[in-house]
Amino acid sequence: MRIDECPVKATVDVIGGKWKPLILRELKDETRCFGELCRALEGVRHKVLTEQLKELEIEGIVSRREFAGKMPQTEYRLTAYGETLRPLLTLMAEWGLTHRTRKRVPGRES
Repeated sequence: MRIDECPVKATVDVIGGKWKPLILRELKDETRCFGELCRALEGVRHKVLTEQLKELEIEGIVSRREFAGKMPQTEYRLTAYGETLRPLLTLMAEWGLTHRTRKRVPGRES
């Protein structure tokens, strides 16, 4: 199989990176405004968050809704298609917890 045909690579290309999994975690259960995402993702720069959200929006994973007014606000949520990632994100979280707590013995795989 060529690497560009690998389904795992296709998934990682869409949701991989430093911030996208964390963005998806924040949107997994609720709609969040941009400011809430900034506060929840400590250390993310506004420009980077905007770019990552735009990429997820282009892929159809996240939808964006703007509210006009005295204090304009932008909300983000998972689309119906983005919701299909929920089981994958749950499995990744479970695996991460197991991995973080397992005892590692150098030179031994188990």
